[in-house]
Amino acid sequence: MSILGLEHIQLAMPLGGEDTAQAFYTGVLGIPEVPKPSHLASRGGCWFEDGGLKVHLGVEADFRPARKAHPAFLVSDLPQLVRRLHRGGHSVVEDQPLDGFDRVYVDDPFGNRIELMEPRRSESLG
Repeated sequence: MSILGLEHIQLAMPLGGEDTAQAFYTGVLGIPEVPKPSHLASRGGCWFEDGGLKVHLGVEADFRPARKAHPAFLVSDLPQLVRRLHRGGHSVVEDQPLDGFDRVYVDDPFGNRIELMEPRRSESLG
């Protein structure tokens, strides 16, 4: 037995937040929304997927945002994404780089913490 990988992540959202989620996850982060399977659609929430990246938002009755636990998305052109977040009115918090990565944090519209990481290019040419 072994873990093979991560199939998707799920974050919670309040009832009725689908349009807000779509505006952020598709409109700002650029992850396309995909239809939920018909047998799950009545539960509310929404799914966003792009290749192997799968982010599911599920409705939680007594919703509380995840302030510490969070997904970390690998991105390209982090500075451009930060500018887009600022233009959309989202606050971005910079953090100390990790080995090989620049990173920032942003809250989704529901207050869930999201980490955005960009691999740093090697500065050596050899």
